Amino acid sequence: MALLGLKTGLFFAAMSTIYMLFKVKDYLYVPPIPAYEEQWWGPGEPHPVNESVRPFRINVSQEILDDLKYRLENTLPFQKPLVGVKHHYGINTNLLQNIMDFWKTEYNWREREKYFNKYPHFLVNIQGLDIHFIRVKPETTKDLKVLPLLVLHGWLGSVREMYELIPLLTTPRKKKDFVFEVIVVSLPGFGYSDGASKPNLGSFHIGVIMKNLMLKLGFEKFYVQGTDWGGAIVQHMSVLFEDNIVAMHSNMCIVRSRFSTIRVFLYDMYPELFMAENEDRYVDLLFPLTKLWSFRILEGGYFHIQSTKPDTIGVGLRESPAGLAAYMLEKFITLANPAYKDLDDGGLEKTYGITTLIDNIMLYWVTNSITTSMRIYAEDWTKINREDLSIERIPITIPTGCARFRHEVFLYPEGIMREKYQNLIHLTNHEGGHFPALEVPETLAEDIFTFIDKVNKLNSTE
Repeated sequence: MALLGLKTGLFFAAMSTIYMLFKVKDYLYVPPIPAYEEQWWGPGEPHPVNESVRPFRINVSQEILDDLKYRLENTLPFQKPLVGVKHHYGINTNLLQNIMDFWKTEYNWREREKYFNKYPHFLVNIQGLDIHFIRVKPETTKDLKVLPLLVLHGWLGSVREMYELIPLLTTPRKKKDFVFEVIVVSLPGFGYSDGASKPNLGSFHIGVIMKNLMLKLGFEKFYVQGTDWGGAIVQHMSVLFEDNIVAMHSNMCIVRSRFSTIRVFLYDMYPELFMAENEDRYVDLLFPLTKLWSFRILEGGYFHIQSTKPDTIGVGLRESPAGLAAYMLEKFITLANPAYKDLDDGGLEKTYGITTLIDNIMLYWVTNSITTSMRIYAEDWTKINREDLSIERIPITIPTGCARFRHEVFLYPEGIMREKYQNLIHLTNHEGGHFPALEVPETLAEDIFTFIDKVNKLNSTE
């Protein structure tokens, strides 16, 4: 009996070992670059459309503004906040009331409309969708290379997020022999870009649309920069279109392979295993796993509902400008710095400016795009886009620059990042949060210039 028991034990041990080896192999497996079709995302079946690049100006009808004014003036009284909770139960309605009063009495859309139109706007139909973008060329180009740079925002941002960044990128800098021509795009379903009429337009397929947009504008080779969903999109583009993209810069570099998940667990227990030389100086910047999970549980409810029922929450947000403002402003507080939840004003004026924040909200309101913008969460977490494509498991080999801002949610040590970014030539650490183009545009612009300068110098030596 003892011998039988020993043999049985050895058998199960052997089977367990074989199983574990197969699982390890699966975790280490890098899938091939997925094939894709350039799908038609517009209404109906594919049909002829105007494929020209058309100039566009933002001009909101008076009817929409009158309706907004009525809703603002007839908003029901807010529930009084609990004593001393600041913004820990969501945005404090005392602050919200102050912002709504400003929106009703001081914010002037017609003046802001002029501000929005100070840059050239365009529309072009790509795969059945009218895509809105801003294209700004540098005024001074003598003896300079002009490099096309595609800049992509995320949710709950918009093209407004990049308005302070644009002139910093299109203005020549000392000791730099290049300057940027900047193309800032409204993602499909955001602002003045059409939303899809059929499901599955996630970040992977948006990347295909963005590549086709750049080709349409005549750029066979170009550079990319992304934040939030824009960061995910430029990552996918850098895998799919490495013949077109010269280099990728992001302020939200994400690592999400199966193997990296295990390494993040290990990092939480033994951070020294994954930190590069001198990186321990930034240990407070790099989120421990427990802190990251705590943040997701406490602040990530919006992510779950938008990944499952975006159309339901979209009804309420579309119906009430106050509801839309509350939903969005609360996240601008926590994503700038979680500690701002303890400030009466949430740090909003100091970090962004109230006018800027209402500008951003207005782009969602006047275009009726809050629901279509949130659908990217649901689309990106389908089995088709998340598991079948498996693009997040494929390394990026083109030159990459990652700017880590202290209060960004997704932060990783260099030792883990290099699994995804195998040509990471630029890794920096800065003060700031999730929206650096709004918070610290000079810092972000300088980081982009420094990274591209490294790329150019590397290319010149090859």
